[in-house]
This record gives sequence, C-alpha cells and structure tokens, in this order.
Amino acid sequence: MELGMLDVVIIVLYLIGITVFGCSFYFRKDAQDARTFSDGGGKLPSWAIALSIFATLVSSISFLALPAKAFLTNWNCYVLTLTIPIAATVSAVWFVPFYRKSQSVSAYSFLEERFGPWARIYTSACFLIMQSARSGVILFLLALTLKTAIGVPCLPIILVTGILTMLYSMMGGFKAVIWADAVQSLVLIIGTFVVIGSLFIDIPVGFSNGIQMAADAGKFSLGSFDLKDWGSETFWVCFVYGIAINLQNFGIDQSFTQRYIAAKDLKSARKSAFHGAMLYVPVTLLFVIIGTGLWIFVQTHPGEVPAEVAAQSDAVYPWYIVHHLPRGMSGLLIAAIIAAAMSTIAATLNSGSTVLLEDYYRRFSRKKGDPARDMRFLRLTTVLLTLFSIGIAVAVMNVKSALTVWWAMQSVLSGGMLGLFLLGAFVKRTTSTQALIATIIGLLTVLYVSFGQTLLPLPSFIHMNLAIVLGTLTLFFTGFILSCTRRGR
Repeated sequence: MELGMLDVVIIVLYLIGITVFGCSFYFRKDAQDARTFSDGGGKLPSWAIALSIFATLVSSISFLALPAKAFLTNWNCYVLTLTIPIAATVSAVWFVPFYRKSQSVSAYSFLEERFGPWARIYTSACFLIMQSARSGVILFLLALTLKTAIGVPCLPIILVTGILTMLYSMMGGFKAVIWADAVQSLVLIIGTFVVIGSLFIDIPVGFSNGIQMAADAGKFSLGSFDLKDWGSETFWVCFVYGIAINLQNFGIDQSFTQRYIAAKDLKSARKSAFHGAMLYVPVTLLFVIIGTGLWIFVQTHPGEVPAEVAAQSDAVYPWYIVHHLPRGMSGLLIAAIIAAAMSTIAATLNSGSTVLLEDYYRRFSRKKGDPARDMRFLRLTTVLLTLFSIGIAVAVMNVKSALTVWWAMQSVLSGGMLGLFLLGAFVKRTTSTQALIATIIGLLTVLYVSFGQTLLPLPSFIHMNLAIVLGTLTLFFTGFILSCTRRGR
C-alpha cells in the first residue's frame, strides 16, 4: 500500500498553505523593521508564544527519533523530558526576567558586558553551529520519513523542505515563525493521537496482553539506576545530561530567549515559557508510547515489516504510517511530521540570522544604522544558514540512530556555553582573563570526554553525553577558584 491521492493532496496543500501563510506576513506594515523581524514587536499573545516554544522543543527529532529509540530500546530516552519541569521553573523564575531587563535582543550581549567581545563571539558561534547541525538532523529525519512514504530520494525532500521553510522565515520574520508554529503544533498533537489509537487497535493478542509482552521485555524501563555506571545510558546519565542541556536551552539558547522578549509583559512571558515547556512533557510521553506500540506491533505481526525496514529503527514509524493508517490519516501524519520539522528549522533560521546581525554585523561593521541594509543582511543570512543545514542533513544520511548522533553532537558543540553564562551571572569577581582560562579548560574537558578517553583511558569510562555536564562544571568551578585569587572586589 502506497500513499493514496487524498494523502498526497493533504501533504501538498499543507506545504503550500503553511508557506503562503508565513510569507503573508511580508505584506504587513512593520515587515521591513529589523527589530520586528527578530522579536515580533514585543506584543504577541502568550498562548501563541507558548505553542511556539513547544513546537521548537519537539521537532522531528522528538516526533520521529524518540519513538525510534523507544522501539529499539526502552523508555530511557524519556528521562531527558523528566528534567523539563526543573528547567521550566528556573526559566520562568530567573531567565525570563533576566532577558526582559536586557536592552539587547541577543542572548550573548550580556557575556560581552561581563568578559569582553571574545565571550560573546565564542558563545554565539557555538549556538550557530549547534543549531544548524540540529536543523540538519531534523531535515534528514523528515527526508527519511517521506522517502519511506512516497519513494522519493532523500536529497530532493531535504532541498524542497529546507527551501520552503527558508522562504516563509525570510519573508515573514519572527511573527511568521510564531504563528506558523502555533498552527503546526496543533497538527502535530492531533496526528500523535491518531497513531496511538491505530497502534493499539492493531494488537491481535489484545491490548492488555500486548502491554504485558512489552513489560516482560523491559520496554518500559527508564534505564539502570546504578550510581556506579557512568559509561552507559543509565537513568542518572540521562537525567544529569537532561538537566544541563535543558538549562542551556532555556537559559542561553537564542531560539528560546527571543521568545521571552516577544510577549507584552513579564507575566505573559513567564506563562509562555512555563506552559510551552510543560506541554512538551505529556506529548513526549505519547511519543515513547508510540515507540513501544510499534515494538508490540512488530512482535505480534511476524514477517510483516520488511527486514530492511526493521533493521533501521528510524524507518519503522514512517513505514507504519504509510502501510497501516487509513487513507487521509497517513497524509495527516506526514503533514504533522513536516510541521514538527519546519517549526524548529524556522526558529533556528530566524534566531540564527538575528545572532549574526546583532553579534557580528552590527558589532563589527562600519556601516551601521541603515534599516534597509539590516533587513537585506537578515534575509541573506537566512539563506546561508539554510544551505549549511542542508549540508549537515546530507552528511548524516547513513547513521543507525539519529537521536544518539544528535545527543553526542549537542554535547560537543555546546562547548561549555552554560558554564560561561553561569560564571558571568553568579561569580561577580571573575575577570575576563580568568573566564577565558576557565573556558579553555572547560572546552578541553568536553573534547577529552568526547574523543580522548580512547587515548588516555580513565579507570571508569564516562559516557559521551556527559561531556556537556563535566565541561560546564569544570568551567564554572575553574573560574570560581581563579576569582578567589583576586584581591579586593
């Protein structure tokens, strides 16, 4: 069974509709204002911003890779989501007011005030590389899904999706991103419920027997609770990693901090950050339930899933969507997957172009104060960031598990950004030189945990995902200790 004409029509109409909807913001009166392009004018409703934060968190990494990971192993991948309430609370209480008091739309201007230009350039560069890499992984997962569904090679899918997302991001700016995200998040949630309903109807041995099969196989496990094992994806490794990565997302990721200043007041901004994050918790639970449901389906339908599909965990979910959902529902689900991808990529493109304008062009260019030139720069960099993300997508086509690869990439590319931010915010006596030394040591720690353990083994192997945790702690405490050697204030 291939996609029916109804499914194809739904997918095409969705792609055209969301692109035209986003591009329509180009014709609004404030569309040529660089500040509005980056923050939407600061008057967007809190519920729309909350849905946008949720949509940015989800992406096709969550929508596709979390079910694939749960299908392949267990619910260990959900542990990262369990840290979201902690990060959401810290964000609402501390990060949101911090950024709303800032006079800059860039999340990294604060670090220049504390430690000088090098700190701003370093963290903004890490953000740009990391988020472009994330967009590349998202494009790959989307292409894999549509390849399974309609038989089109990955490269054309990557190009078409990347270009359409680029068009509405480039023309509509931040308002287009927020409102498109709000629409896309609703499509995504509806599609998720459709799949769960279909999966559990499709169990020939009955729902309770299927659940018992999964429980007996350990599919509901959150991972080992062994406090001595820090070299595997145990519960504690994932939990500590989740704390660090989510605090970084909510605390110093331009994709999120831009949304904090888009609301009309502090109360609305806090509600947006908290509610958008908390919506992610139950929806992500649905994703891992889908992964377990797919495992039950494969076990109770021996030989039905082709061997080449079952061998690549990321391909099982797309295969099920095409071959077992009713006509029309398959198209809706693929539209939801496209929505998950486009919403996050659009946020990355908008925030990335904003960072390039604020932290590089305006910081170093001699030609300043020309609104038309600023807008041309924002749109040009949106194109360049899209091309870079497409390049990353092509590079990760042949990996076994996209989620595992992304977690590793995120640990390395983040490079101690959170540690430097915390050092600047909480250790007032640290000088620029001391912060630079601490950053170098923190970055070396990240590189050693990620790549150096094979050359100089530790008594007990440390999992690569902990690179961001150890890098952050090393940077912060090195800076703190160095600051204690400074006399006076």
